[in-house]
Amino acid sequence: MVLDLMLIALAIALYPLPMMAFILVVSSPRGVWKGLAFLLAWLANLVAVIAIVLALTGGQPPAPRSPPGVAAIALKLAIGVGLVVYGVRRYRRRKVKAARDATPKPSHVDVGSVWAAAGLAVLIQPWGMVAAGATTVIEADTSHATTFIALLGFCLLASSGLLAAELYMVFAPEAAQARLLRMRTWMKGHKDEAIVFVCLLLGLWLTAQSIYELTG
Repeated sequence: MVLDLMLIALAIALYPLPMMAFILVVSSPRGVWKGLAFLLAWLANLVAVIAIVLALTGGQPPAPRSPPGVAAIALKLAIGVGLVVYGVRRYRRRKVKAARDATPKPSHVDVGSVWAAAGLAVLIQPWGMVAAGATTVIEADTSHATTFIALLGFCLLASSGLLAAELYMVFAPEAAQARLLRMRTWMKGHKDEAIVFVCLLLGLWLTAQSIYELTG
């Protein structure tokens, strides 16, 4: 479970769209406070998903080959296949999107309020990957303290890029804004490749592992 959680968290952290949105948020007026709202909403989503899963399982993993256990693996398989399909489709459409993204767009966007920033965090979160994390949390056994450490590590790793950017803005706002905007420009030119890579890698891992668990 721990390896799967860390791989999913790493995929969430590397997924470029949330970071690109976050950079625009912190670059807007009162960006530090809006960035904090974005970050707190992002973390709240992760914690809420974990809490709901643990409440449903009672903190105990389902028995092997039991209907709930098989259903969880089947759901993980479906998510893995979905990520692979999405990655392949994104790869095929990358030229069309590259032409569309060539249209000049503003570098600064005012999201309006801290509540709008929080709402954006909910919308921009890669829910397919979060769902994959939820199917893995089903295996969590809360009778062991290491389980809580693993879950905390999942939340922190999945949020690591956002946390680093927010702290950078707090301690060096002018330098951070300039560098983060340059980073966003670079990410904008490579986002399709990153999305394809992350989705295919995680999707293939989840698919192969789920098939092995169903047939093993």
